[in-house]
Amino acid sequence: MQISIVTVGKLKEKYLKDGVEEYSKRLSAYCKLQIIEVSDEKAPEELSATEMEQVKRKEGERILAHLKPDQHVIALAIEGQMWSSEKLSSELDRLATYGKSQVAFVIGGSLGLSAEVLKRADVLLSFSKMTFPHQLVRLILLEQVYRAFKISRGEPYHK
Repeated sequence: MQISIVTVGKLKEKYLKDGVEEYSKRLSAYCKLQIIEVSDEKAPEELSATEMEQVKRKEGERILAHLKPDQHVIALAIEGQMWSSEKLSSELDRLATYGKSQVAFVIGGSLGLSAEVLKRADVLLSFSKMTFPHQLVRLILLEQVYRAFKISRGEPYHK
């Protein structure tokens, strides 16, 4: 399976970089992993609603440029469905079984995802009703994808 993570912005904190590197290494036994970072749109702290939409639209265009027509796209969005780790595992298995071996997870910037990216997504997935920094979400996502592969193969993993 080919897993792509298309995400806005670069990781800055060393602990996040270390965690992403560790889970990327672990995942190499289960899938081909590609992490694509698109640049975030520079914007002042205080934005009007129109300016926020413009930022999301510009970041969205960068994201969409990296999504292939045959990829199954799972966008992380607070309004999405909440799955258990077992459900993520079964969904990845189902996709692989039915010929959708290219999956792209999309993580937006600090303002979220544009309407165009949300429309392109096959699934909207939420980790929580809480808001997390988008850089931390990358690490959480990689851990959950790794856990999903371990579950589907019946391999032990801490609970």
